[in-house]
Amino acid sequence: MTTTTGTPVEATGPDEEPHPQEAPRGAGAPRPGDPFDQDDLPTSPGATGALLRSLLAPHRRGVWLTVVALLLQQGAVQSGPLLVAYAIDSAVPAFRDHAYGPLVAVGIGFLLTACLSAVFQYAYIRLSARVSQDVLLDLRGRIFRQAQALSVDFHDRYTSGRVISRATTDVESLRELLSEGLQELVNVILASLYITVMLLWLDLGIGSVAAASFVPLYVLIRLYRQRAARAYEERSSAIAAVIVKFVETMNGIRPVRAFRREQANDADFGRLNHRHERSNGTAMLEMARYVVGSRVLANTAVAGMVLWGAYRVAGGTLALGVLAAAVLFVRRLYDPIDRLAMFLNAYESAAASLKKIAGLLEQVPSVPEPAQPRELPERTAAVRDPGGELPGRDVEFRDVSFGYRTGGEVLPRFDLRLPAGQTVAVVGSTGAGKSTLAKLLARFYDPSHGQVLLDGVDLRELSTAALRRGVVMVTQEAFLFSGTVAENIAIGRPESSREEIERAAKAIGAHDFIAALPDGYDTDVRKRGGRISAGQRQLVAFARALLADPAVLILDEATSSLDIPGERAVQRAMRTVLHGRTAVVIAHRLSTVEIADRVLVMEHGAIVEDGAPAELIDGSGVFAELHRAWRDSVD
Repeated sequence: MTTTTGTPVEATGPDEEPHPQEAPRGAGAPRPGDPFDQDDLPTSPGATGALLRSLLAPHRRGVWLTVVALLLQQGAVQSGPLLVAYAIDSAVPAFRDHAYGPLVAVGIGFLLTACLSAVFQYAYIRLSARVSQDVLLDLRGRIFRQAQALSVDFHDRYTSGRVISRATTDVESLRELLSEGLQELVNVILASLYITVMLLWLDLGIGSVAAASFVPLYVLIRLYRQRAARAYEERSSAIAAVIVKFVETMNGIRPVRAFRREQANDADFGRLNHRHERSNGTAMLEMARYVVGSRVLANTAVAGMVLWGAYRVAGGTLALGVLAAAVLFVRRLYDPIDRLAMFLNAYESAAASLKKIAGLLEQVPSVPEPAQPRELPERTAAVRDPGGELPGRDVEFRDVSFGYRTGGEVLPRFDLRLPAGQTVAVVGSTGAGKSTLAKLLARFYDPSHGQVLLDGVDLRELSTAALRRGVVMVTQEAFLFSGTVAENIAIGRPESSREEIERAAKAIGAHDFIAALPDGYDTDVRKRGGRISAGQRQLVAFARALLADPAVLILDEATSSLDIPGERAVQRAMRTVLHGRTAVVIAHRLSTVEIADRVLVMEHGAIVEDGAPAELIDGSGVFAELHRAWRDSVD
């Protein structure tokens, strides 16, 4: 018997992987202020603006056409007051002298501007809708691809509910800005510039008063933005917390029912829901303050202008038509400024959301793709074993140690070699580090120190595609995706024929129950495979692994959900599945060890025994005691 060197260290967490919220507040554990302890992720300065520019960059032409359409629409709309002024000062007096042409021209002008305004508004809506939908499509795709690309340790710490919130509520906030808010902003900018110029042209005094009224309005807008930014960041965090709690509860509905957590969950959800209500109310209150303030300023400016203008009309220094046009222009000036609250509302909400999305998109995978990936040596027919199967590959852990970010060292430094074609069972108590060892081999994590080698090639030098072709892991939870049984089996090799799929299912012993399903291999297993039993899901997962034909197969408690007859059937099939492959079998049930060539016994993160099953059973070590206890339990 051989013992692999290494100082035993207590493994953290009941399942080898400590969850950050459950880890002790010690060295390496998350502390208050840790971004993974909150809703926000760290965002570099300028990341939000860079993200928005990158989203709009492919649509520059569409953006400019949208602006031009809105500019022309505003030009048509703002022609109305000038026509009114002309009608009062010229067309009406001419009509009294029986000259009907000017008044008819005014009518035609109003009709023409109305038609042009409608045409340009239609063009704007179509162009802006195309741009906004393309931008949102791009953004959702980026979030989805980033979520898939980020490493397992990120998803261990950052809940799926928060990722869902980024792709739903935060993207929806940007949609509101692009579809509604930007139009209000452009309307305000164009209307303000156009109307101010026209007022100065009509009358320098009235134009100067209108321009001076922008000063208190600017102060009001600045105060609103400062307060609203805080309110919308809090609202975005609050709704994310609601989604996290909802997703967590629905995913754990069975233990919720089993342990009667309904009332406690309802209380927690109510607290989070009230937090969202308060933050949403605060944001609406800030908008109400702005709207009231802007209307007070607008009405005060219009009232003062009317009184001063009437005094000047009475004194003969201002034409009545000019005053009427000026009042109409000022009302049109403040109406969009009043509606600016809609843009500011959408902007602050979108800014808070974009900041969170940018933080997510800036995350770098802790298990990165190599810059210059290497390929594994080919398994050629010249080295086939007598059974005709391609052999497995050599696996080596060289001076490896590992610790999760949220806890201390889980695996102390050790060396381990698994020859090609060998089936190795890894046993030990819960928390001993068995699954961690398997996850290093599958490269769900990289070791803190040392190398994991496959046929002499460091896993960090392999492309993800090459690694997944060579190493396949079947976990305790056989996760099935919505779709047919055949599609789930073929996930590892989508190009497989129906004959190959059925052959894999027959080899693993799953064909009979699949054929008995309502639509056979075309039966939809529904969400998470809920249409079939846990044991049947496990058989489908085995068939999936067999069809993928990996050189290295990892089974992490893969028979734990099977009953005794099902386990024996799978063990018989496993002898065929594992033949010629390098296999690592994580096992609690010692019956699984019977198919192994070699057994590793782990305690507190260290390999304490290493040898053939018969050799260890005949000894006096840990495995011999475990085996005797298991035999007593089944006798």
